[in-house]
Amino acid sequence: MKLRQPTDFLILEELEDKGRNVATNLAAHTGKSRKNINTRLPVLEDYGLVEKIGPAERSGLYEITSLGQAALVYRDQYDETDDFESLIEGPSPEVDESAGGQGSFARGENETDEE
Repeated sequence: MKLRQPTDFLILEELEDKGRNVATNLAAHTGKSRKNINTRLPVLEDYGLVEKIGPAERSGLYEITSLGQAALVYRDQYDETDDFESLIEGPSPEVDESAGGQGSFARGENETDEE
């Protein structure tokens, strides 16, 4: 995930603060050109940080996703990590394969057999 600073974070902030919006308004609120915003929105959508919403397919209306909100929470750590995407997605739950894809407690392995 390669974000442009500050533009991408300004877009995410504006969508979080004001809700769903279009490129023209985002350009006015962020002080960036409409062309720049129109270039960045599809990239942010590919990363899963924003979502294009309808009702029309070509409406150009975007909203921030939960992953985009996480990116804002961890914004200060963007330059400090090599894998920002993993940071904002959070830890993946570890699965005990010997338990058939379930945690060992689900199979009762943490209980004692006292029969």
